[in-house]
Amino acid sequence: MNDQRPYFESLYAASEDPYALRHRWYEARKRALLLAALPQERYRSGYEPGCGTGELTLALSQRCDHLLASDFSAHAVDIARKRTGGLANVHVAHHVLPADWPREAGRFDLIVLSELGYFLDHNDMHLLAARCQDTLEADGTLVACDWRPDFAQRRLPTQEVHGALASLGLARLVFHEEDDFVLQVWTRDGRSVAEREGIR
Repeated sequence: MNDQRPYFESLYAASEDPYALRHRWYEARKRALLLAALPQERYRSGYEPGCGTGELTLALSQRCDHLLASDFSAHAVDIARKRTGGLANVHVAHHVLPADWPREAGRFDLIVLSELGYFLDHNDMHLLAARCQDTLEADGTLVACDWRPDFAQRRLPTQEVHGALASLGLARLVFHEEDDFVLQVWTRDGRSVAEREGIR
C-alpha cells in the first residue's frame, strides 16, 4: 500500500472530501445500509482502518463506547481528526496496514473494513484478515463493504478481498450485493438479531 501513498496524499491535499462522501446520496445510502446491518445496537470497542476523512467514523461513533479509526494518508488523518475533534470516544491514528495493526489496543468487538482491502496485494490482504481474526472478540462483528467495478488503483478484485475474510470461518449474518458494491457482516456469535433478543 506504501506505493499508493503519493496518490492519496495528493488526493486529500487537494480536497477535504475528494469522494464527495458528504454530498452523494449513493454514499449516504451505503452508510445507512452498513449501519443497519450491524447486529448489535452498541459496541464496546470498534476499529475502522482506512477511515479517510472520517465520514463513516462520525456515524460509527454513535454506536461505539470507544472507536479507533486510522488511515495511511497523513492528510486524511489530519482531516478526520479535525472532524472528530469534539468526540471524546474517538481516536484517529496513522496506520499503514497490515504492519501497523494496533495489537496494543487490545481486542475489538467491531471491525469495519470499508473500501480498503482492494488497495492491498494478496499477501497483505490475507495478513489483514489474520489480524482481524486475532483481535476480534468472542462476541465480535466483522464488516466489509467494497466497491465492485474496476478502477485504476485497484490491486485486488473485491471478490478476493471478501473471500479472504470469509475464509476465517466466522458466521455470515449479512450478504447484500448490488452492481456497485457488496456488503457482508460476519460474527463469532452466529445467532440472528431476533435470536439474540429472544424473539425466536
